[in-house]
Amino acid sequence: MKETWLLRREGAHDPFFNMAMDEVLLELAPALGAPLIRIYRWDRPSLSIGCSQLYPEGEEARYTIVRRPTGGGNVFHDRDLTYTAVIPAGHPVAALNRMESYRIFHEAMLPMLAGFGVAAELKSDETPGVDRATMKCFVSPSRFDVVAAAGAKFAGAAQRRTRNGILHQGSVLLSAAGGDWEKLEAALPGALEEFFRIEFREAEFPAEWIERAETRARDKYRTEEWNRAARHQ
Repeated sequence: MKETWLLRREGAHDPFFNMAMDEVLLELAPALGAPLIRIYRWDRPSLSIGCSQLYPEGEEARYTIVRRPTGGGNVFHDRDLTYTAVIPAGHPVAALNRMESYRIFHEAMLPMLAGFGVAAELKSDETPGVDRATMKCFVSPSRFDVVAAAGAKFAGAAQRRTRNGILHQGSVLLSAAGGDWEKLEAALPGALEEFFRIEFREAEFPAEWIERAETRARDKYRTEEWNRAARHQ
């Protein structure tokens, strides 16, 4: 019998709600009862920056900037599909170390990309000489990112771990699916089901979870205090 995970497909939200919802879901991970995949969109050209990144002043004119609860580099969200995996503590995936849990989500995508005609692999090492405080995620691939043979990056992610479990925030370039967001959204759950040998059940969020995320967005992720100050997990 296959293990059941939860799947939540969402429409477009503002960048502050998107990050707040992910953080709230990590806090609620013990109540989920199973790993959750959340696929969502952005309602405007947005730039999410890792929790320890320097604030990119020069991008304010073109993008709404929000600081993620996870690490990693700067990600531009006008050309990608974003997804979140929330893995409750006690699940076998949560028992993996950071790099192994990072690797498996990207390995799951390789057959999907091959189906789109994209020859890709996992990057075997780190890109040398990268300033971690200012790096752009899709310019400077990290170990186990999804890259083409010529080095172009197609998918990356960042994680945060707490006693509740793992928050894994991932991004896949739309160019992998010929720029078709709907095509990529339709393919990703199937790729994860095949790799992890699971089946998905659609997840419903209680109204109080949404309200909690809306409050978090207002009180934290919309504030300059949060967005302008580099932090360390």
